[in-house]
Amino acid sequence: MQFNPGSSADNKSPEFLQISRRHFVRTMGAALAGSPLLGAEHLLAGQSDTPAKTTAPEPLVKKLYESLTPAQKSKVCFDWDHKSKSGLLRQKIQANWNITKPYVTSDFYNKDQQELIEAIFFGHFDPSWHKNIRQQLLDDQGGYGEEQSIAIFGTPGTDQFQFVMTGRHTTVRCDGDSAEHLAFGGPIFYGHAAEDFNEKPDHPGNVFWQQALKANQVYKILDGKQRKQALIPQAPQESRVQFKKSADQITGLQIADMTKDQKQEMQSVLSLLLEPFRTSDQQEVRKCIDTQGGLDQCRLSFYQSGDIGNDETWDIWRLEGPSFVWHYRGAPHVHVWVNVSDDPKTKITTT
Repeated sequence: MQFNPGSSADNKSPEFLQISRRHFVRTMGAALAGSPLLGAEHLLAGQSDTPAKTTAPEPLVKKLYESLTPAQKSKVCFDWDHKSKSGLLRQKIQANWNITKPYVTSDFYNKDQQELIEAIFFGHFDPSWHKNIRQQLLDDQGGYGEEQSIAIFGTPGTDQFQFVMTGRHTTVRCDGDSAEHLAFGGPIFYGHAAEDFNEKPDHPGNVFWQQALKANQVYKILDGKQRKQALIPQAPQESRVQFKKSADQITGLQIADMTKDQKQEMQSVLSLLLEPFRTSDQQEVRKCIDTQGGLDQCRLSFYQSGDIGNDETWDIWRLEGPSFVWHYRGAPHVHVWVNVSDDPKTKITTT
């Protein structure tokens, strides 16, 4: 049985060490169509150039949970309010970690379970992004599932459950709206080191770099006074994405102070940030933003620190509101931390 050498980043090599690209993408064939658990209509997403229709992941989590043996459940299933040393485990977020030990492509899971897990994972994303997600996983982990692990909290099919999948540059969740207030079921993380740990100024091959370029387009149309408000010398620690105690603690240029055309560009930035994710998650994020008073209540910050190549295309930037944080760290490669709620009192655990 193949296991991950550790259950958290504390037990892994530091991320600044180069991650071995020792695996290749596994070949998955037409046999998936005959899966007794998925059926022909639930072929794994992203296996062809044509985006596949995906199934909402929540019902598949219930199927997966029911297929697990008691021995498997003892390793990857937890009570709803299970706590680790750092706090509530189902609300924990890190850049490079594994929530449990067994990798999803190891023989800890049988083939049908592996197919379900893959369908669940890709169900979190818009089909148009499946190819990009596979590329990110290939570059960062040697391919989908090779260094990813899962956990299930609570009992799927009830009003309290959550599925979490983690790995290098990956934390995704689904919960059927079990987690009160939080979009995405809780904080999520995505990132990419496309060609090397230390990327070049134009981040060649990075599937998420377009998001930074879009935000920088907004910076370019700001006037001098606005740029002075938006541009900050030193970026905060990237994992500090808990909500501020009061709105006056949020730095940067307030969207409400932008012109009409600048606000339209900010809406385009938000749309691009949400584009990779399934429609229901996009809608939930927008609903949370509306609850806090709309995008006007958010502030946009760019950071001079970490400007790769000193080209004033700001690699690190942040969109933040009373209960919204989207922190984009593009140096030395892309890390993105996301924490969205409809209530600024919502707590999360970050390390």
